[in-house]
Amino acid sequence: MPHTLATLAHHSALKLTVLAGGDRLDTPVRWAHASELIDPVPYMEGGELLLITALKLDAEDPATARRYVRRVAGAGVVGLGFAVGVNYEDVPAALVSAAAEEGLPLLGVPRSTPFIAISKAVSAAVAADQYRAVTEGFEAQRELTRAALGAEGPAELLARLAAHLKGWAALYDASGTVVAAAPDWAARRAARLSGDVGRLRERPAPASSVVSEAEGDDRVELQSLGTGRRARGVLAVGTGAPLGTAERFAVHSAVALLTLTTERSRALQEAEQRLGAAVLRMLLAGEPDHARAVAGRLYGGLLDAPFRVVVAEPVDADGAEPGDAPPALDALADAMEAAAARTGEAVLAVPEGARLVVLAADGGAAVEACAEHAAAAEARYGGQPLPRGRAARAEAGRSGAQLAVGLSAPSGPRDAAHAHRQAEQALSVARRRGRVLVEHEDVASGSVLPLLADDAVRAFADGLLRALREHDATGRGDLVASLRAWLSRHGQWDAAAADLGVHRHTLRYRMRRVEEILGRSLDDPDVRMELWLALKATAAVADPYGGGSGEPQA
Repeated sequence: MPHTLATLAHHSALKLTVLAGGDRLDTPVRWAHASELIDPVPYMEGGELLLITALKLDAEDPATARRYVRRVAGAGVVGLGFAVGVNYEDVPAALVSAAAEEGLPLLGVPRSTPFIAISKAVSAAVAADQYRAVTEGFEAQRELTRAALGAEGPAELLARLAAHLKGWAALYDASGTVVAAAPDWAARRAARLSGDVGRLRERPAPASSVVSEAEGDDRVELQSLGTGRRARGVLAVGTGAPLGTAERFAVHSAVALLTLTTERSRALQEAEQRLGAAVLRMLLAGEPDHARAVAGRLYGGLLDAPFRVVVAEPVDADGAEPGDAPPALDALADAMEAAAARTGEAVLAVPEGARLVVLAADGGAAVEACAEHAAAAEARYGGQPLPRGRAARAEAGRSGAQLAVGLSAPSGPRDAAHAHRQAEQALSVARRRGRVLVEHEDVASGSVLPLLADDAVRAFADGLLRALREHDATGRGDLVASLRAWLSRHGQWDAAAADLGVHRHTLRYRMRRVEEILGRSLDDPDVRMELWLALKATAAVADPYGGGSGEPQA
């Protein structure tokens, strides 16, 4: 409990008398300081009991007394102690009146009580209060440590911390989801802070911030957990007042303990990643039995049921630090691993340079988290395809849609290599279409035409058709339109001529000119296929999803 003016007034050895402000004696005293300056305010910090003899102060002049009292009270001085029998035989009535008007406690100090005795009493009380706070902090640390080592782990630790603070506490995982709270009702309060938690997680650990809401009267402090570049979690504590020394000590102890429980050692992480990478290499090499033996209990359960392969890469990896995975991959990995941890699933995530490969249970929480993460990224970009080009990629990164993700069909250990190829194919389609996530089933059930919206394909198509377009530009015929009509009708002269509104002999002549100009025979099915795809690729510039008409009938 902090030292107050009442404590000093009731101190039997000091023999102080209360002359004014008796209703404000419960004010805490931070220090006792003696000063004979006419204006001691520049040397005050607030919270002091100011001790004076009025050596230079005309304490009997009402105007002077009022100015002095008003000045020191405005600076945060909590009380005046006046030495009786030194410069004045009694406390001047003008000073008593001024203190009463200002509501500033005024204590009479008898000649037998030196100022240093008051300073020592305050100093001893401050030291005792600090010792009590440190002792309580150490006791809280012992309680929190026992809780952290217990069966309930972080949940019990939060309960002990909330009780010690006489408030509430909540723990967020690496994805910003509330995983534990105490008391139970605090989970709802903590969920409303997701935006503040997200902003804190973007800062390098350790970091902290203080937030509050208009509808609540609590003070909320957020502390990031972790020792690396990225926060592994966040601790939130809510109290009715700023934290004192003992409470601050308890919070710091909780942060240290939670960091130990949420962030594994770097060596263990690296070993786990090497093991996961070895399991993945064996699966892709067609050695599922060896992979299962190496995986053991760590990943073994994942290989006992259908899983999906996720391959992700950033739209633009400029934000990555050397040797680190790009931030967008970190965020995806955090979201999937946190979701799997909440449900007890096994998930295998292997960074491969600027790529991330993940094996996750089909229909599980990790795959669902991947889809939700991608949907949120696309929503931030307005749900539109991401434009191409470096400037467009940078804009996509600023909008939050920084990833391209491919998801395979459900598979098993013996087909892992095939599933990996499916995921890579879906990833390629996601990049071409400017989407964040594409599933292989969507590629298989869709059209091949959207795949033609590629710079290399369009360059090939333009080169193949350039001579025909140059011919048409001279006004000597309409070879491109005629070729399109003839191919769409599978070489049926009458039907194609009718579509064009020309005689079939005219159409035959035009097709011979096409062969002459291209130097290729239209009897060759490969030539007809290439020409048709070239026509569709050039049309896809205006419609990248192949929505045009005129596709050949099966």
